[in-house]
Amino acid sequence: MMSKVKQRVLIIEDEPDLVRGLTDALGFEGYEVASALTGDDGIRAARAQKPDCIILDLMLPDRNGFSVCGELRRMYPRVSILILSARSQESDIIRGLEAGADDYVTKPFGVGELIARIRSLFRAIRRQAVSSPRGPILVGRAAVDLAAQMVVIGRKQEALTFFEAECLRILHGRAGSVVSREELLQEVWGAEGGPSSRTVDNVIVKLRRKLQDDAKKPKHILTVYGTGYKLVL
Repeated sequence: MMSKVKQRVLIIEDEPDLVRGLTDALGFEGYEVASALTGDDGIRAARAQKPDCIILDLMLPDRNGFSVCGELRRMYPRVSILILSARSQESDIIRGLEAGADDYVTKPFGVGELIARIRSLFRAIRRQAVSSPRGPILVGRAAVDLAAQMVVIGRKQEALTFFEAECLRILHGRAGSVVSREELLQEVWGAEGGPSSRTVDNVIVKLRRKLQDDAKKPKHILTVYGTGYKLVL
């Protein structure tokens, strides 16, 4: 009988005691865990390990964690990135999500909550694997391959993050109808006590930038104030 391939988690964190605790907890849950204490070592480890999920601290000794997040996202559009940081201001959370993180957990935190968030990320990836439409979908001038997480407009190509592609999949499946922020959170992230509606709003902002030239005048993903969003093809 073939053994199940373990999902790989990379921890980029400069507190050794925290790294040891997380490594033990995640290993007990069946994950294969690697770690790095600096941003540069974390990027090198990501290249070597090809992780499925990255847990990233923002306050690293050598580099700004936001820049590390952005670089990792450009390198690996499909990897899940979860920021774990003592920086709890809303502006920091927004900046982290805009840099490419899929989720943001503030310190102090419960290990059980963190593991639940990671499981949620992996569940969302599995759901997309079985429910993405075959072939590209058209959104205005943009041809979007949700499985490949790629947008093509003319000669321009741009990668989508997993959660950008997943939100667009949900909106496309209900094109012309309003989808609430709460529905997107539940269907895409699938965890109570997880990301907030601000997470959804930031994903939508980034999607608009990739689907049309002027994101400040949205033509396709429209805001329905007080409710959510509607996709107009």
